[in-house]
Amino acid sequence: MDHFLYRDGVLHAEDVPVAEIAATVGTPFYVYSTATLLRHFRLFDEALEGTDHLVCYAMKAASNQAILKTLAEAGAGMDVVSEGEYRRAKAAGVPGDKIVFSGVGKTADEIRYALSGGIRQFNVESEPEMEVINAVALELGTTAPITVRVNPDVDAKTHAKIATGKSENKFGIPIARAREVYAHAASLPGLEVIGIDVHIGSQLTDLDPFRLAYQKVAELTQALREDGHDIRRLDLGGGLGIPYTRSNEAPPLPVEYGQMIREELGHLNCEIEIEPGRLIAGNAGLMVSKVIYVKHGEGRDFLILDGAMNDLIRPAMYEAYHDIVPVTEATPGVEPQPYDIVGPVCESGDTFAKARLMPPLEAGDMVAFRSAGAYGAVMSSEYNSRPLIPEVLVHGDQFAVIRQRPTFDDMINRDTIPEWL
Repeated sequence: MDHFLYRDGVLHAEDVPVAEIAATVGTPFYVYSTATLLRHFRLFDEALEGTDHLVCYAMKAASNQAILKTLAEAGAGMDVVSEGEYRRAKAAGVPGDKIVFSGVGKTADEIRYALSGGIRQFNVESEPEMEVINAVALELGTTAPITVRVNPDVDAKTHAKIATGKSENKFGIPIARAREVYAHAASLPGLEVIGIDVHIGSQLTDLDPFRLAYQKVAELTQALREDGHDIRRLDLGGGLGIPYTRSNEAPPLPVEYGQMIREELGHLNCEIEIEPGRLIAGNAGLMVSKVIYVKHGEGRDFLILDGAMNDLIRPAMYEAYHDIVPVTEATPGVEPQPYDIVGPVCESGDTFAKARLMPPLEAGDMVAFRSAGAYGAVMSSEYNSRPLIPEVLVHGDQFAVIRQRPTFDDMINRDTIPEWL
């Protein structure tokens, strides 16, 4: 569910007409719904009600300060994967003891910064990383709380570029080696081993891969406790998918996911952490774009938009589907027609959809890309020297620009010309 609905034929973001936002900020732009962000966070929180748990938003999905602060005030922790994300979380008011630091390539400087500022735990991805965290902790005269990310060799049955739990993926330590790796961690005086971490991928639409991975984690928990480790926290990652299409095939609900966690791990009496990102932010955002031209080609028609692959790269990178709808609802009975929907970037890959059925559109009409809140703005770039597009947050009948569109001068003046030129 989201809060982007037609009223009297006009698409609204909560109680604000999308066209009103466009008149203020221009197109293209991103718009997020506060009500949807909070609803989806609370669905996860309520799914684990009655258990000791923390929902840590995976902020790589959408990391604008306003989004982070909205979720932090609702009680969310944060899952970060860089010093920049850690700094963003702290700037949004998230305390260090609610920040989990993940990622395969943490540097000594990043580890030092997070340890100095406060951290809930590091999710360790390799033995060399473990050694670096130990050295930094000893240098600072402290101990670093860690979990070890285990790779359970489970096929998440998702896109190859977002699968993380198979043996050939770069993430985590093979679960078969976990006991020896934990023994080594326990021998390092700068580390405090507190739990296990697992994350098998993103956009999962079936609970079975989760269940299989969590069964392996349950067995490992028992084995590590027998080895003398105080395993008291299980970080289960994120990855629950969202419906990008309006078909009847919906991914599992958070309440079903929570029940499965209880069934597989409830007997262990561990604190549970989950790290959803896409399901919290994905359907909470639209990208709105305007038709520049309608081009009649050989056997096909093109809608050429002012939004491009640099603004929303998911279709080009992942062959991802986004539902694309007109901002002004089509008149009932109007026959849709197929369009290739493309952007103005000089790449054939700058294509959002092929032969997509849409109501007849003209230059100046606006369209909205649904389910664009996750991995949209955060993955955008200035390719072709196109300025980053604004982000807008809606709250009821109010809206605010939460990231301005830079001017061309802003963009160009970030460059520095050497004195010899």
